[in-house]
Amino acid sequence: MTASDDITARYFETDNERVLEFDRKGRTAAVAQNLEGYGMLKVRETADSPELERYYGFDMALDHAAELLGVRPNDLPVPDRASDMGM
Repeated sequence: MTASDDITARYFETDNERVLEFDRKGRTAAVAQNLEGYGMLKVRETADSPELERYYGFDMALDHAAELLGVRPNDLPVPDRASDMGM
């Protein structure tokens, strides 16, 4: 788990996906990718909710996640294990 100011980031893996989930004052956003580490990134409100949008690039997915949280993309702490997400 990584924290920056009032934003917490948690990276974890499920049976099917790599997930980077952000929490800011009870608001959440998640970026998910298949376990193999290729394919489009899915942005969701939570790790389990339906996808809102898909992106090829990690930067674009982070932009959308930041928008959901009401912060700038550079404010999102990205754990090292998640830094290689995206195509």
